[in-house]
Amino acid sequence: MAKIGETESTNKINMISVGTTIEGSISSSENIRFDGNLIGNLNTKGKVFIGQSGKVSGEIRCKNCEVEGVVDGKVVVEELLSLRNMSKVYGEIKTGKLAIEPGATFTGKCDMGGKKESITEPVAKPKGEQS
Repeated sequence: MAKIGETESTNKINMISVGTTIEGSISSSENIRFDGNLIGNLNTKGKVFIGQSGKVSGEIRCKNCEVEGVVDGKVVVEELLSLRNMSKVYGEIKTGKLAIEPGATFTGKCDMGGKKESITEPVAKPKGEQS
């Protein structure tokens, strides 16, 4: 039984199913399981799970992330990024820890050190855009 005022955010999961396509940005404070298509950015304080049929074209910012599907863009993970054997990641990775299973595909740049980037930082503007 949960105490009053205690958060149960680790038990809450948002699910985007197969056959669903979202164009735009998603922001959440809970975990997300993604089996559909996202053309845009995904930002959560929880865990992101990209299923085998899931595809994200954009930026992902989260606490932890597990990928079985396809990600084309930037992935910023505070703690652990896990690339499963059937995953395909194209782009830039910034993470605290990285686990890659044999069979996973990763093409791009990986940064696991230096300045820690927060998941709440704003998405960078494309080159050539003025403030």
